[in-house]
Amino acid sequence: MKIIFLTNNNISYDLYLWLKEIKHEEVVLIEKKINLNDIKAIKPDFIISYNYKFIITEDIIKHMGNRVINLHISFLPWNRGADPNVWSFLENTKKGITIHLVDPGLDTGDILLRKEVLFDESIETFSSTYIKLHNEIKILFKENWDKIKQSRIITQKQSIGGSFHYVKDLESIKAKIGLDSWDIPIKVVKNKYDEYMRCKNGSNI
Repeated sequence: MKIIFLTNNNISYDLYLWLKEIKHEEVVLIEKKINLNDIKAIKPDFIISYNYKFIITEDIIKHMGNRVINLHISFLPWNRGADPNVWSFLENTKKGITIHLVDPGLDTGDILLRKEVLFDESIETFSSTYIKLHNEIKILFKENWDKIKQSRIITQKQSIGGSFHYVKDLESIKAKIGLDSWDIPIKVVKNKYDEYMRCKNGSNI
């Protein structure tokens, strides 16, 4: 089994090593933006995207079929796109993890596996929840990798609705809600966010 593993984040590397050293898969680690020529040269059986900052283009998706998988730390369809952990708390949506097929949309592909994760906002920080979500998604992947690669998991369409955020959405309000550290208690930031939204909606800005 030959796999391309796409990532740009240190938190993902232990899963890459697990595939390579524990499962003895042939894994090619790529951190740059890939193109179709790269795929044709490597000829992977699967592409796994985990904390990868580049968009996988439609020609690659079409070439690979249902063999491009993404690991996303949100309970899809909620919090597609950037900063899913943060927005799940600010907007009071379900928290969780999803492993899904990649389609031409952003985090819109059919769901392979999904799990809701519960947190105590009074004691957790965005840093602690981020780490816990990543630990949960690695466990979920490891428990089900054999089924995934053997196509033994029945996918499900994402439900209508949900939410989506760009990087700029959080960047534009960080200072306004006092989010200058990921180690601030979530409840503190949420209170400031709620106050900010009340003022924004009240003054129509």
